[in-house]
Amino acid sequence: MMDTETVLSILKLLGGVGLFLYGMSLMGSSLEKLAGGGLQRILEKLTTSKKKGVGAIKGWGLGAGVTGIIQSSAATTIMLIGFVNAGIMTLIQAIPVVFGANVGSTVTAQILRLGDLSSSNNIVLALLKPSSFAPMLVGIGAFILLFTKSKKAKDTAGILVGLGILFYGMTTMEAVFEPLRESETFKNAMSSFSNPLYGIMIGLIITAIIQSSSASVGILQGLTATGSVTYATAVPIVIGANIGKCMTIILGGIGANKKAKRVSLSYLLFNILGALVFTAVIYAVYYTVGIRFWENAVNRGDIANIHFLFNFLTSMALLPFSQKLADLTGKIIGEDEVSDKDAELATLDDMLLNTPTIALEQCKHVITSMAKAIYTNYKIATDMIYNYDPTKEAELEENESFIDKCESVLSAYIVKVNSKRLSKDDRLVVSEILNSISDLERIGDHCMNIGYVAKDKNDQDIHFSANGHKEVDTIIEAVDTTLKTTFDAFQNDNANAAIRIEPLAETIDKLKEIIKSHHVERLQTGDCGIPGGIALVDLVTSFERIASHCANVSLHIIKRVENKSDFDEMHGHASDSFSEEYKALYHYYESQYLSPILTGDTTVVIDPTSIEKKDTVKKEHTKKNTEKKSSSKKTTSKKENNKKNTDKKGDSKKSDKKNK
Repeated sequence: MMDTETVLSILKLLGGVGLFLYGMSLMGSSLEKLAGGGLQRILEKLTTSKKKGVGAIKGWGLGAGVTGIIQSSAATTIMLIGFVNAGIMTLIQAIPVVFGANVGSTVTAQILRLGDLSSSNNIVLALLKPSSFAPMLVGIGAFILLFTKSKKAKDTAGILVGLGILFYGMTTMEAVFEPLRESETFKNAMSSFSNPLYGIMIGLIITAIIQSSSASVGILQGLTATGSVTYATAVPIVIGANIGKCMTIILGGIGANKKAKRVSLSYLLFNILGALVFTAVIYAVYYTVGIRFWENAVNRGDIANIHFLFNFLTSMALLPFSQKLADLTGKIIGEDEVSDKDAELATLDDMLLNTPTIALEQCKHVITSMAKAIYTNYKIATDMIYNYDPTKEAELEENESFIDKCESVLSAYIVKVNSKRLSKDDRLVVSEILNSISDLERIGDHCMNIGYVAKDKNDQDIHFSANGHKEVDTIIEAVDTTLKTTFDAFQNDNANAAIRIEPLAETIDKLKEIIKSHHVERLQTGDCGIPGGIALVDLVTSFERIASHCANVSLHIIKRVENKSDFDEMHGHASDSFSEEYKALYHYYESQYLSPILTGDTTVVIDPTSIEKKDTVKKEHTKKNTEKKSSSKKTTSKKENNKKNTDKKGDSKKSDKKNK
């Protein structure tokens, strides 16, 4: 049985370790929030140098810097796995960053060495000791958290509080370890770790459990308070800790593509190769010429130096062989088969920039693939509203990733094309593509939002009323037609199709308001509940936004196809909302989608060919406007009878346009 003092000591040790780990986590997460998404953009930008060797050196420095900030080589490497998985970075760009990340992970140990400062009468040195400034950091940070609303100030306070808690944890551990200085049993246990195999294994196991080499090295630094930690003990434990930290990376690579898994493997190989070489060199020297200080006790600073030298020397030795290491990971894991989507993006070759017209045509091919992914996601998301299938989530995410990647890659490529000498027609194409891709990307986002609402609806077991169900089906069909018409207009340079989109989008906008109004009525009669209403409103809002972005795209198409370089597509319209052409289109879509909802007949039959026929009829009707004015009294009488309703709807549409 353990005595009370031993139990309390164990509890204090666990508390100290907990404080240390929490402080490190809080400090790292606050630093990452303060840096924001800039870290990712910098990683992408500074590792893509065209000069041989420069990209690798930048990547190494950036990996060290970013990891030094967020205090986790695992977090940096998992970020890289995501970049490579998404195709933003190549493997050869990521590997030097991995090497630098390992060096950056040694910063925590260097901070903790401040505990070795002498407790002299020098006030500056006394204040720099962790036991002195830890309470000040926590106090200042807590004060900021309590009395500020600024997000940046709160993140800064989190850094201060995290660092203070980290040092509180360290001093708590040291207080527990201090009495062990006189324990022969403890000294014997520590000396057993001077066996390289034992030392490496204990470092590996502890680090794999707590998933942080910085934390395990920090605990080892705390153990120096006992005076029983020697170089013979510390070196193998530090080596083992660097291997053990790979566990997080291995777990992070599960489910990624082969290129991303190769990033995980490169991280593992870095530490294994480093451990083998480091161990072989040190013990070869020790067992031949000997190392005089090998049995000397170490302090925090010595352990920090060992940790730094292991990672720095290994990275310097392997950096010139980044390509070789990448090839080795390829032989072990294998190469990814290039997906059709990645192959599509690869067609945007810089070599085509010398022929801008061809380069722009290639951009349109990529946008067509982007549009197919958007439409696929729309169909998946809308199907999931009533038949939720969790296995479709991965396909949704994959398509959304491709859509986002298309927007990013196309934007960058179009800027390059635009820097060339372009003809008037090509400039119109550049304008169309630049303006359209952002709208298409937003359509993709709204499709994802429909999927998220469908998931919430399924998770919360939400059901729509029968009428609500039918109304959602109607707006789904209307938006489906809008998307197909938009993509047809873009792919086939079809101005006639593009002209139909704006009145269809306005119909959908009105349909949204009608559905919301009907929901309020059902809510008052008890036919619908609040959770279902929230989901319904979220859905119809996303549908309306999709149609609105389609209308934007249609205006860019019209500007290019009709060669209207002076057309202001940002503020203009496809046609006058009071023209006979527009009214004919609007009335047609009204009969297709609004009338069934208002009359209760929700059977919607959409024949695309009928739209074409109607389009032709309304154009003929517009051309014969003058003739109609001189027609028979019977015809005039009919026009007068219909005029009141037409004008009334026209006024309503005009008001809607202004509100938009």
